[in-house]
Amino acid sequence: MMAFHLRSSKFRHVYGKPFRREQCYENVRLTRNAHDSNFCDVNPFFIAIVTESAGGGSFIVLPLEKTGRIDINVPRVCGHAGAVMDIKWNPFNDHIIASGSDDNTVKLWQIPEKGLKVSLSEWQVDLHGHQRRVTYIDWHPTAASIILSASIDLKCILWNVEQAEPVNVINCHCDTIHSISWSRDGGLFSTTSKDRKLRIIDPRSGECAMETECHLGTKGAKSVFLGDTHRVMTSGFSRLGERQLAIWDIKNISQPLTRIVVDNSNGVLIPFYDHDTKVVFTAGKGDGNIRYYEMDNEAPFCHYLHEYMSSAPQKGLGVMPKRGCDPQKCEIMRFYKLHAAKNFVEPISMIVPRKSEDFQEDIFPPTASSVSSLTADEWISGQNREPILISMKDGRLDHAPTITTYKAITGSIHEKNPIQRANTVPTEVKHRPQEEGRTNIPASLKNIKRLSTNEEYVSISNDRPFVNDKIAVFESKKTYTEPIVVSPRQKNMEKNVWSPAPTIPPDVIANGIQGKSEHDKIHVKKVWSPLLSPPISSQDWQYLPDTDSELQKAYFNQMEEIKSLKEQITLKDKRINLLENELRKMKEQSCAGPGESDY
Repeated sequence: MMAFHLRSSKFRHVYGKPFRREQCYENVRLTRNAHDSNFCDVNPFFIAIVTESAGGGSFIVLPLEKTGRIDINVPRVCGHAGAVMDIKWNPFNDHIIASGSDDNTVKLWQIPEKGLKVSLSEWQVDLHGHQRRVTYIDWHPTAASIILSASIDLKCILWNVEQAEPVNVINCHCDTIHSISWSRDGGLFSTTSKDRKLRIIDPRSGECAMETECHLGTKGAKSVFLGDTHRVMTSGFSRLGERQLAIWDIKNISQPLTRIVVDNSNGVLIPFYDHDTKVVFTAGKGDGNIRYYEMDNEAPFCHYLHEYMSSAPQKGLGVMPKRGCDPQKCEIMRFYKLHAAKNFVEPISMIVPRKSEDFQEDIFPPTASSVSSLTADEWISGQNREPILISMKDGRLDHAPTITTYKAITGSIHEKNPIQRANTVPTEVKHRPQEEGRTNIPASLKNIKRLSTNEEYVSISNDRPFVNDKIAVFESKKTYTEPIVVSPRQKNMEKNVWSPAPTIPPDVIANGIQGKSEHDKIHVKKVWSPLLSPPISSQDWQYLPDTDSELQKAYFNQMEEIKSLKEQITLKDKRINLLENELRKMKEQSCAGPGESDY
């Protein structure tokens, strides 16, 4: 008798579980645009959906818990002059969303904490540079304030949204761009286009590092980087119209590592990669199935697992970040399916069946947090870092990022200055090396436009370094009294709420606070900040609370104080405007003469 070897996998029995109807979103007027983007994006607090509108483009933003039948007059984000083609939430701020439109612009919007109460037509940042419609946008995975856009004008533009200006314009395409995808550390990105080419591009130099012909069919192809494996998966069509998947090694991109025929349907396949589980989910526009494959480092590199089948076709899929999934239900992925035939959005959980209700560490490794590991200036200068990770179990910082430089031509990575990993306390604290005569403030942070409703512009003096008003200093066997200078961009994270699992507040994570043992003491030193407080004596120290609940309470109290100060500033501004108006009227009356005025 023949013996068959069955490959074992912990994800073999993953199944899709749609939510109950009362947990879905009904009466949402979905866009009828035929563009092949997802028209939906999700974070742990909001869902954004592109809707049909007459005269311009719009999308709605709903709190996740606001399910059921949606009012037809629900507030919208409606500042575009053309149809909205793509939307993406900022991975480091759950209240900032970017949108690309048919009006040739990319706009950034600030969403209030409790959602929209009235329609929003005032954007925070407006990016002009494309000559034709913007079809795809994607935030940088590790650097704050960097976004990439692709357009029908065959250009990809890299933007620094804090300065509202382009960092680089990439002109290596000769036909329509069909997809863009960042590598895990953001050192490269991939594109597919109508000329059937897969390109790997260095975004800082703007050069195409390598290219190859990926799929021979005439319909659109998509690509996605497979985490940190230096591989890219593409989906497309063969000459005979068969849907295909192919995996490419960017070190030798001349031939695919493997090529898989999926079926003979005609909908464009869109791949979604989960780095934590090494599983790729593929969904076709116009059909109702979601297939999933497990990636491997050895041939055949891709193993079919199973599929979620549905008779209702999908117009697009929103994907919840892993930090928003529910580990208690063993939920490794959650999709938000836009039903093409009806105005209906249905969440679908992809679940690994487990009998135990304990936390499953093997399927929930540390995942990417909502804290950037690089500033825009650091990334532009040539640094690459892995994402800052947090534990899905308790939300604590688990891994410190590694600084790398990427050589795009050879595909090799050279590590330098590696930061300690795991839950160990660092043995030393060093400042970033600085050029002669340069302060701790990057040049691009001077006179920048803030992504805040109350602070329009901030001017920072060169002779006073900008630091957080509270600087975390570790004390373990040694005492570190030298303050750690923190980028001002991290100060804009006060609205950046962390994941539903109990976590450390983002500004605390950004300062490097990890889990502390009984022998480790964490002190907080108040240092002068030009925006928040006057100089404070170096003897003014206070201890952080010992428990997570006390730490969170102190954090929220600080946020309330900041909110109160902002309200006071707003009232003072209004008072100044009133006084200026009264002074202007008095001047006009005095100029009118004694015959026309009592004065």
